[in-house]
Amino acid sequence: MKRGYKTLVDEAQALITTYSVAEVLQKLSRPDVLLVDVRDTRELEREGTIPGAFHASRGVLEFWVDPESPYYKTVFGEPKEFILFCAAGWRSALATRTLLEMGLERVAHMDGGFTAWKAAGAPVAEKPRRSA
Repeated sequence: MKRGYKTLVDEAQALITTYSVAEVLQKLSRPDVLLVDVRDTRELEREGTIPGAFHASRGVLEFWVDPESPYYKTVFGEPKEFILFCAAGWRSALATRTLLEMGLERVAHMDGGFTAWKAAGAPVAEKPRRSA
């Protein structure tokens, strides 16, 4: 491998905004913030998610964010800050960098992901919010 996943994650983290769980908890009630869970559906079914989080699996994210895509989700056109998270913060770091490169301006990710969220004793919901 010329550039493994650790290098890619490190490069992404050097370019993106990262929030701690405590910072995300402070932003949670703001109407201009939306948490985006990029984990696989099976992970959500097994572990739950953050209350109010929108589920956009990592595999479809770019298609859902691009207004020119036939799979575009209008939620990504709203004037919000999107805070992405996954299980540990690796996929969300890579996804955040990609969305910045696509032109989404207000996007960040949560350090430590859902694992850190649960370890902090933050609230967990069974079902994610989904868009039509």
